[in-house]
Amino acid sequence: MRLLVIVLLGIVLIAGAVYLSTNLAKAAPAQPIAFSHRLHAQAGVQCLFCHSSAMRSDVAGIPSVQKCMGCHQIIAADRQSVQLLAGYWQRQEPIPWQPVNTMADFVYFSHQPHLGAGISCETCHGNVAEMTVTARVTNMDMGWCLNCHLKQPQEKVARLSDCLLCHK
Repeated sequence: MRLLVIVLLGIVLIAGAVYLSTNLAKAAPAQPIAFSHRLHAQAGVQCLFCHSSAMRSDVAGIPSVQKCMGCHQIIAADRQSVQLLAGYWQRQEPIPWQPVNTMADFVYFSHQPHLGAGISCETCHGNVAEMTVTARVTNMDMGWCLNCHLKQPQEKVARLSDCLLCHK
């Protein structure tokens, strides 16, 4: 009976740890400037305007301070968050943004083929245009990626499920 209680307690602890780690992984990291994707989307700014490297390189990237100041030298220049941004610009320092979505070092991922295939940013990142604070909406792990790859047209599945596609 004692062994059964220990085993059940172990299962509960493991399940709790998995649950907590999953939810902590989705928590929004603290950022140096309060940035609202919602506010920018409502102003008509498209994802690829700020994250333009998504079409040219493997990563979408975080826009440079110069890109932000291109608009904010004039637009909302009196707001506290924009004044914080201007401080980085004046000091010629990059903003130390904390990544929200990351991939393991052993995974190769490029936004280019996904965007080229017509997959929208929202498919993986959620409705960021409605987020005041950007948070991860899913754990982008191998099972999650494969689940999508295996739903593609049959003639693409063999290539999209090849290990070497993502593990180089």
